[in-house]
Amino acid sequence: MSQPAPLAAAPAFDEAWFAARAQPGVQRLKAYDPGHDLVALRRQYGEAHLVELGSNENPYGPSPAARAAILDSLHALHRYPDPLGGDLKRALARTHGVEVGQILLGNGSHELLMQLGQVFAGPGEEVVFSRYGFAVFALSTQAAGARMRIVEALPREAAMPCGHDLDAIAAAVGADTKLVYVANPNNPTGTWFGRDALVAFLDKIPAHVIVVMDEAYAEMADAPDYASALSVLDRYPNVAVTRTFSKAYGLAGLRVGYLIAQPGLIAVMDRLRESFNVNGPALAACEAALGDEDHLRWACARNAEQRSALAEALARRGLRVFPSQTNFVLVEFGARTPQVEAALVARGVILRPMGGYGLADCIRISVGSADENRRLLAALDEVLA
Repeated sequence: MSQPAPLAAAPAFDEAWFAARAQPGVQRLKAYDPGHDLVALRRQYGEAHLVELGSNENPYGPSPAARAAILDSLHALHRYPDPLGGDLKRALARTHGVEVGQILLGNGSHELLMQLGQVFAGPGEEVVFSRYGFAVFALSTQAAGARMRIVEALPREAAMPCGHDLDAIAAAVGADTKLVYVANPNNPTGTWFGRDALVAFLDKIPAHVIVVMDEAYAEMADAPDYASALSVLDRYPNVAVTRTFSKAYGLAGLRVGYLIAQPGLIAVMDRLRESFNVNGPALAACEAALGDEDHLRWACARNAEQRSALAEALARRGLRVFPSQTNFVLVEFGARTPQVEAALVARGVILRPMGGYGLADCIRISVGSADENRRLLAALDEVLA
């Protein structure tokens, strides 16, 4: 008498089991790493004693008008927000001198960058970006199932160390290229390029390839040669620009970004936009923040002052500081980087190590307030002694 076939082992239903059933692009992804468990660290050190300089936040916070707008919006929390974000779009259109139909709102510019890959790239197609470019560029490409074409950055000896080699990026564009991602200024290096370089680069890109210029830190750039891609948008209809309210406007906790491009591109992107993707208090706060230009100028001026002072103080301590037009500086610590970063965390100072970007000997330091920077430098002096 034959023996019954053994029962098949029950599936483990663990991460590996589900990953095997995900689409190939997702199988290659890693979950976002925030660097540190800030909630746990706040409990450990007390929020007032923790120096948080790891996430490139605005230490001065949002405009008082934005705070007031949030409070004024609370009576309507039981209602869905405006699904079109019409008032905020009109305010953005006035601010940037574009049409309302050229604007798409997102739950942070992260959502929009991911959506661009999903809409315009896919399996068998290619997306080009620079090494040391913003981490979301790789996430967007892989999630869409497209191929990454990572172009080597400028050498550390260059005037813009580890910055974008625009000629090399343009040369890497091929028959399968659908998107090119460029950040100006760039995160995590802080480097930038000027108008002449921007125009020369865009002239080399075929019109059928979409160039996404991520300008999360544009408001903080005060170099004479810096120019936003918004200034040449009419000349290059294949260019799309992403911006955010998380940095200069001090509204990181509300997660609002926006995309400016040709109306046709916006219309296609809008097909995949999640409904009610920007909440009501966020819409109200961002519109109010746009109306308070004095606060924006004040915050950016304070950032420029503290950025310069912090860079000079770090350089006096024998550290190499990369040039920056953002609200952070990239600092080279060499082989001792892990030990320095761990010792600073132990003293309640939170920075961002850059090993995940392939810059294991560097730490990114957000520009804090004068007091935060003073506390950072005091802790650093103890560690380096």
